[in-house]
Amino acid sequence: MLVREVMGPCVVAIEPGESAALAARLLARHNVGALPVCAGDGQLRGVVTDRDLVLRCLAAEEDPRQVPVGRIMTRHPAQVAPGDDVRQAAQTMARHQVRRLPVVEAGRVVGMVSLGDLARCGKYEMEISRALTEISGNVRRP
Repeated sequence: MLVREVMGPCVVAIEPGESAALAARLLARHNVGALPVCAGDGQLRGVVTDRDLVLRCLAAEEDPRQVPVGRIMTRHPAQVAPGDDVRQAAQTMARHQVRRLPVVEAGRVVGMVSLGDLARCGKYEMEISRALTEISGNVRRP
């Protein structure tokens, strides 16, 4: 099965100069955990996650209305192509310890794929389980 068969094709993106506050509102409004950060040409520049907002903005006591997304985003994010196998996507998630990946074709974001998308496809349970174990491997237990 290919990434294009399970990815979410509707992409909500944000530009690097927009505020962290806008990113937070978009995450909440669209019920997503990550936004691709794209320049005006549609090229992927990074990804901003709910975690980025908390750790790099709020915990740092920055004003989210004043902080541009480009300052807190994850640069050079892991990514996959629409024609990649879903097992490859799961391995990429595990290797980079992320739950979501932008799907990029010719430098432009054409979708997003999440660990949940992979799980819903109903195949490759071992790969998905292994990816989740790797992603959660550095979680501290109380």
